[in-house]
Amino acid sequence: MRDHANAPIVGINWGSTNFRAFLIDADGQVLDKVEQPRGIAGLDRAQMQLMVEELASRWPQAGQVYACGMVGSNIGWSDAGYLECPATPAGLARQLHHVQIGSVAVAIVPGLACRRAADGAPDIMRGEETELLGLMATGSVPADGLVVLPGTHSKWVRLQEGAVLEFLTAMSGEIFDRLTAAGLLASVVDGPAVQGEVFDGGVRAGHAGMGLGSQLFGARARVIRGNLPRSDGASWLRGLLIGAELADAQALWPQVVGEPLTVVGAAPVCELYARALSVLGGQGKPSPSQGAVVRGFLALHQAAVLP
Repeated sequence: MRDHANAPIVGINWGSTNFRAFLIDADGQVLDKVEQPRGIAGLDRAQMQLMVEELASRWPQAGQVYACGMVGSNIGWSDAGYLECPATPAGLARQLHHVQIGSVAVAIVPGLACRRAADGAPDIMRGEETELLGLMATGSVPADGLVVLPGTHSKWVRLQEGAVLEFLTAMSGEIFDRLTAAGLLASVVDGPAVQGEVFDGGVRAGHAGMGLGSQLFGARARVIRGNLPRSDGASWLRGLLIGAELADAQALWPQVVGEPLTVVGAAPVCELYARALSVLGGQGKPSPSQGAVVRGFLALHQAAVLP
């Protein structure tokens, strides 16, 4: 692959379960892309190398190659470490982890690490930092304030003067997926979570009720005792988990329910978070994340190599 300022770049978003690569021109347009369910967790080093070298053959016109996500973790190709917050695009560019994957030079984006002011607890992210870069570069999120990235591991991120100041990670999505797929609660759900009165009730209970461990089992008791139809089980559980997550975020940042928040991600889950904020008197503005990672790679490239 060539290495000059005018060549398109390659951005690889390589997580635990999926591989997504983009050929990106200087204007941020995607010229070509590759998406495969071949995440880091299921590959050995030889397989990782083969995938990257196949990209080099497919896109010989490309210049710099960037990668983010679990490829830079301790189970990936090489541990890229973490940049301590406050974190800026320039800071990430200075701490790129340069490696050789077979014949291809790759710059791996480090994750972010913080220690929150309110509770003194540490937190980490890997992969979302590149998405945040893209959101900030396009003005999709405010330079100052809070932004929510719902997902398997949701991120509540506090931005200040265009830098990532601190954040909170909540495993609500993974807890819901695991408990309703194979756990005891799988027997009390039938169908997806949807907005409505049942979801709203779960949000209120999770936000202000007893501890989550007790309330999760309580969902099963509600169904068994006939207080909750199985068709509403997923909606109640989703509301319960998101409500508890909102309580944690509000404990750190009281403005969670006091100012409009940008909620970035896939439309269905963003709408649930916006609804939950509304139930508690707040306001969430859903914003699609499509293209954010691509813009993040371009912003990183501009900060790293362009004058």
